[in-house]
Amino acid sequence: MKATEIESSTTEKQAELPSLIEQFTSHDGVHATDIPSLYFVRSSNTTVPIYQVHEPALCIVAQGRKVVILAEESYYYGTSDYLVVSVDLPISGQVIQASAEAPYLCLRLNFDPHQVLDLIKESTFPTTSIPDSRRGLYVSQTNSLLLDAVVRLVHLLERPQDIPVLAPLVNREILYRILQGKQGESLKQLVMTGSHSSRIAEVIKRIKQDYDKPLRIEELSQLASMSPSSLHRHFKEVTAMSPMQYQKQLRLQEARRLLLSESADAADVGFQVGYESPSQFSREYARLFGLPPIRDIKRLRVDQDHLQS
Repeated sequence: MKATEIESSTTEKQAELPSLIEQFTSHDGVHATDIPSLYFVRSSNTTVPIYQVHEPALCIVAQGRKVVILAEESYYYGTSDYLVVSVDLPISGQVIQASAEAPYLCLRLNFDPHQVLDLIKESTFPTTSIPDSRRGLYVSQTNSLLLDAVVRLVHLLERPQDIPVLAPLVNREILYRILQGKQGESLKQLVMTGSHSSRIAEVIKRIKQDYDKPLRIEELSQLASMSPSSLHRHFKEVTAMSPMQYQKQLRLQEARRLLLSESADAADVGFQVGYESPSQFSREYARLFGLPPIRDIKRLRVDQDHLQS
């Protein structure tokens, strides 16, 4: 296919995707679909930063623009880009381009790293030896092959009877296209047994599991078969933060969730997520979210009431 034909095909798919997503998103919010791993996100307004622990997923913006913050790094992406998160990462995301006439529309396809590993084992990807770890989040440019597979996956929602058989096949094709991309090696390294990145992924699982317990670097080093200094270096390569900073983000995001969903005392929630000092909890909470716990939750509830009114 000629370069002009490829460019034309990409443009056509980019134009088709927003109308497809709008069929299944009549209002703002996150919308689950009949394909278990596929979600649509719609927002008619720009947003404040939304904090979450992002699980492995592909995100493609069909309309609008967004910025994702990982530690002190900013990742901007719009209609010509896609975002890949290959390991659980505490981030904040903010819609920066949206309107009632042209709402922000995004497709999120969750995946399991084991799916990627199985695909690599069955494919003929060249084996490379990368001495250092790769970041667990990246933005890359979309292409016609990836967009074609994504559009076909969304079209399956119009034929629910085809989903059980065809959706897994198209999912695999999408992952295959990501692995073929310019930054596909980053995803590969995080699932390849024995790589630095895959060992850091195991450490991340342990920290998530025991986020409310004291962090023991010696135990994590043994788990990763690394020295403490090597663990720290590779962990920061993957997550853009230290193990301690990662745990702190998990604790504070969980604390915010608990405070928003329950009528709980801030000090009690701080203890629940692992803080021994209420003052330290309040100080670190305010540093991340901009306000102390009680004032922050009041602000969030006012914002929620405003959105629902």
